Amino acid sequence: MKPGRRALGVAESYRGTDDEKTQSTLAGAVVRADRTVDDLVFAECTVGGTDATDAIVDAWHRLGRADVSYLLLSGVAPAWYNVVDLGRLAAAVDRPVLAVAYEDSDGLADAIAEAFDPPARGERLATYEALPERRRLEEVGDGPLFVRCTGIEPDAADRALAAFTHERRPEPVRVAKRAARAADDFRRD
Repeated sequence: MKPGRRALGVAESYRGTDDEKTQSTLAGAVVRADRTVDDLVFAECTVGGTDATDAIVDAWHRLGRADVSYLLLSGVAPAWYNVVDLGRLAAAVDRPVLAVAYEDSDGLADAIAEAFDPPARGERLATYEALPERRRLEEVGDGPLFVRCTGIEPDAADRALAAFTHERRPEPVRVAKRAARAADDFRRD
């Protein structure tokens, strides 16, 4: 992959209690494959809400970067099960979307079912169950990655992740997480 190829990484930070705030900080970082950070964008989504997909789409449009080739997400359920609709997101940004996680799990369906009553439970479960299958990648970075992708073939997704992952996390997601934490800390002060 060419060193100038860019990806937008999106990650979330929430460090409050329910009494303190109901919004979670999202950050997006445009990072080139050579690790150069090109741009940042910020958004909010509701803790326990259903607006994460819309918040990411809005951030994408505000960013206005036609040169970004991929959208990488840290997980599929930021802000306490605010499940991202990967298919709708990929259609809105017209780019491949890859959601990464770093640990094996049995999934979120049981936790969502336990945390929410109808109709909120059904809406989240429907979005979650419509997600692409999660795959384990062994040969990326310092440990396995677990990825769900849409708008891209699995082999191409694996190559993209390999190009952007220099250690444990894909660089765009790592930078976005640090930016989200810094912005969240700033907002709390």
